[in-house]
Amino acid sequence: MVMDSVATELDWLHTRISGRFTRSEPRARAREYVTGLIAGLERKNGWTLAEAAGEVGPDGMQRLLRRADWDVDGVRDDVRDYAAARLGDRDAVLIADDTGFLKKGLRSAGVQRQYSGTAGWTENCQIGVFLAYASRHGHALVDRELYLPESWADDRERCRAAGIPDEVGFTTKPRLVMGMLERALDAGVPFRWFTSDEAYGQVKYLRFWLEQRDVFHVLATRRNDTLVTTGMGQARADHLVATLPARAWQRVSAGAGAHGPRDYDWARVPIRIGWAPGRGHWLLARRSITDPTEIAYYVCFGPRRSTIADLAWIAGSRWRIEECFQQAKNEAGLDQYQVRSWRAWYAHITLSMLAHAWLACSKAVAAKGEPVIVNKA
Repeated sequence: MVMDSVATELDWLHTRISGRFTRSEPRARAREYVTGLIAGLERKNGWTLAEAAGEVGPDGMQRLLRRADWDVDGVRDDVRDYAAARLGDRDAVLIADDTGFLKKGLRSAGVQRQYSGTAGWTENCQIGVFLAYASRHGHALVDRELYLPESWADDRERCRAAGIPDEVGFTTKPRLVMGMLERALDAGVPFRWFTSDEAYGQVKYLRFWLEQRDVFHVLATRRNDTLVTTGMGQARADHLVATLPARAWQRVSAGAGAHGPRDYDWARVPIRIGWAPGRGHWLLARRSITDPTEIAYYVCFGPRRSTIADLAWIAGSRWRIEECFQQAKNEAGLDQYQVRSWRAWYAHITLSMLAHAWLACSKAVAAKGEPVIVNKA
């Protein structure tokens, strides 16, 4: 049943993206590329994908990524819309995070020594910023941007050598996320909440931007983040939580994890003044059951009727983008590319996202037991 769904989904998906290609050759090769990405190959690069497709060399696959005439961003939009159609739910969550791609040398677009959460330390790598869509039906990566460090943006000769357009300048990671969220909002992607870790959650201009667009969010932040209180003053997150009485804490599960239920003690403090009608602002705290000194903090904005359990569930949903990264790297070759140029990175990453979404959506369709509708190109 699942295998039948997988094959039918690829037919449907390939038809959906076919209009993004001006010629039949790259259109067919894109299908072979995506099929190869989920094949059981030890390595997934130009040579191995070409061999799997019955080609004598990697030139065709490399041309697909580097120069072939197809709309890479159009396919990105198709992947997002496909995931929204197959996994869509009005209570879904959008999640932002970045991941590192370890690289050797200095010529790959955006590469430099920088902190990589993938490695857990500073390493020579590229950083990709991603947006994931997660619902009760499944989860998939739906947008991406390659982070261009300031050292690169200030060296236009180096940028041109890596194929980086002149109009691409330095943009912070939170602003890259804002651009991806803007695209999702413009496309009418069904979701209710947005969440991310403290690298993004501590950024006040991102929080303000989300509020201006009425995007409900639960964002991790630092313990020393300063927040506006209901008394019109300012206080650190950890100081606000320290004033809470014991009865304020509730034991709530943040959802199932790899090792079972993720139970924590949770509490919240109302913050801000002048709440908009039907809206609320809170500082949420998550405390370890085994070590009460281990506390995480979240800045929240959402419906006034939101409960602690609601906010805890959204905070706990952030792990799904980590699972997306793991699945996309292990099953769809997300990090197994041998390209240096700006365009080639986007082309590979987009096709890998398509392959991962294909697998995730096939499982969802099979689980629902619904017939595949193939009349939408």
